[in-house]
Amino acid sequence: MADRIVLNTISYHGHGAIENIVPELTARGYQKAFVCSDPDLVKFGVTGKVTALLDAAGFAYSVYSEIKPNPTIQNVQDGVAAFKAAEADCIVAIGGGSAMDTAKAIGIIVNNPEFADVRSLEGVAPTKKHAVFTIAVPTTAGTAAEVTINYVITDVEKKRKFVCVDTNDIPEVAVVDPDMMASMPPALTAATGMDALTHAIEGYITKGACAISDMFHLEAIRLISASLRAAVKDDPDGREGMALGQYIAGMGFSNVGLGIVHSMAHGLSALYDTPHGVACAIILPTGLEYNKPVAGARYRAIGKAMGVEGIDAMSDEAAADAAVAAVKQLSADVGIPADLKGILKEEDVAFLSESAFADACRPGNPRDTSVAEIEALYRSLM
Repeated sequence: MADRIVLNTISYHGHGAIENIVPELTARGYQKAFVCSDPDLVKFGVTGKVTALLDAAGFAYSVYSEIKPNPTIQNVQDGVAAFKAAEADCIVAIGGGSAMDTAKAIGIIVNNPEFADVRSLEGVAPTKKHAVFTIAVPTTAGTAAEVTINYVITDVEKKRKFVCVDTNDIPEVAVVDPDMMASMPPALTAATGMDALTHAIEGYITKGACAISDMFHLEAIRLISASLRAAVKDDPDGREGMALGQYIAGMGFSNVGLGIVHSMAHGLSALYDTPHGVACAIILPTGLEYNKPVAGARYRAIGKAMGVEGIDAMSDEAAADAAVAAVKQLSADVGIPADLKGILKEEDVAFLSESAFADACRPGNPRDTSVAEIEALYRSLM
């Protein structure tokens, strides 16, 4: 079977990349932007770095910021109504995964109104038209939503997150400017960075991995491992390395899938509002141990990309253990908890396990699993 790779039409990287937003919009003849961002970014002036460029160019726009950290069906539906009321013709998404996921869903529904209920977009929905033209500007180095064909929405009524996978949702233009990430506090930098590492590692061992995605994922693991500690300390080179590393991870996993670490993490965010990156970081070592019997032969390359000394001379088992240890050490170094104590409740384990098994990321896991085995993994982290 042929491998499929879907990427942005254009992407800009590096300091000052946001200067390309207005030229990209005007060159295509757009007249009014729907700026989709979260309220904190608006409050603290991060969104203003982009709207100032729009103001200077006299480019009309409307801001929509009614977005929760784990965006809901209602957020999306309200956003669709706001887009129509604004009479906008393009979207500029500014933020982390929440803002970009909301923007993706809005853009899809505006052009495919038969999916206005939002729930029907779960999984691989048969949309017919590409989303509204979108420029995505990440403000966190983690989700890589600017380059993926995935987005995640929270169903508050059913207390679950659902993953939507659609080639029609990918933003045409990604603008990855490390200056837009400079205001991230250390805890958020750590959490989003570990999310990016999880993307790269799960993408490297997923069932769908291919030669092209392997290339992306191993380079992403190398960049993230070399940059995250420095980025947490607000080092400019660390910020730049993370901005590029998380994007490259997105180039890979978006096209080949993830695994049970993400499927298990989604439920924790939906039920407890646990930051997604924190949930991924806590679960990742356990997921790697679980998948070792099937995917362990690939762990040597992961450890080597993370800079584990002497790994080439180790046995396969020792190399796999060293790679897992390196993941644990990086997570600890940036202040991520080691387990789910104080987060996970026993009475929720069965529900979370069923939700994780039903999650769109689970089939990509290299080792076939079951609800009972996922329950055991959750309990091992309590």
